[in-house]
Amino acid sequence: MVKGIYKVIYKKTDLIKEYKNIKVIGFDADDTLWVNETYFRDAEVAFAKLLSKYETLNKIDQELFKMEMKNLPLYGYGVKGFVLSMVEMALELSNNNVPPKTIQEILDIGKDMLNKPVELLDGVEEVLKTLSSKYRLILATKGDLLDQQRKLEKSGLTDYFHHIEVLIDKQEANYSKLLNHLDIKPSEFLMIGNSLKSDVLPLVNIKAHAIHVPFHTTWTHEQVDEKETNGKTYKTVAGLLDILPLLN
Repeated sequence: MVKGIYKVIYKKTDLIKEYKNIKVIGFDADDTLWVNETYFRDAEVAFAKLLSKYETLNKIDQELFKMEMKNLPLYGYGVKGFVLSMVEMALELSNNNVPPKTIQEILDIGKDMLNKPVELLDGVEEVLKTLSSKYRLILATKGDLLDQQRKLEKSGLTDYFHHIEVLIDKQEANYSKLLNHLDIKPSEFLMIGNSLKSDVLPLVNIKAHAIHVPFHTTWTHEQVDEKETNGKTYKTVAGLLDILPLLN
C-alpha cells in the first residue's frame, strides 16, 4: 500500500500548462463524495463478533475477504454481494450449523448498511458547484446500480452532473468505453477519486489525467504497492477543496 498524503502547491503557470485542455471532469462517488468504506469496516467487525464462537476475529476477517474475492466475478461490487459472502462464510465456518437467527442478523447488517444516511465529505458541494460552471462533470462509480442510485438521490448532488455511469468495474477498458461513448478525448478528461487502483492508474494508462484524493481507510482490494505507481504521473491532494486552485 502506498503510504503518505501530501498537499500539492502549484503556480498558476503549472495549472495552465497541465490542465488547459481539460473539458470534462469525472468524479468517483464512494469515499470521494460521501462516506462508504467506513460502513463496510463496521460491518466486518459486527460479522466477526457474530461468528466469534467458531474462529478468531482476525481469521474471520481474513476468510471473509477471501470469500469476497472468490465471489466478486459472480456478484460484483456492493453491499448485496458483501452480504451474500458473509452468509456463505458463516455457513462454511460453522460447518452448516449456524443458527437461523445468526443468518437473520447478517441480513440485518446488510439492510442497515443500505439504509445508512449519505454523509457528504468536506467541500463536496462547493467543489461541484464551482467546477460545474466551467467544466462538464460526470459521475463514474462502480457497485450495485440500485444502491448507487439511492445514494446519489439522497446526496442531493444529481443536478451537478451531465452524465452518471455505474460501471461494473474500473479498468482501462471500462474507462475507454465510457469516454468513447461520450465522445471525450482522454487528453481532455480528468478523473478525481480516492482509489489509486480504480480512479487513478487506469486513467493514466489511457493517457487521461487523474487526481488522487485519499480517504482515511482503503479496502484491501483497492490497495496498491509502490512498484505499481512507479513512473505514473498523477497528483495527490489532501482533500477535495485542494483541487480548486488547480482547476479554477
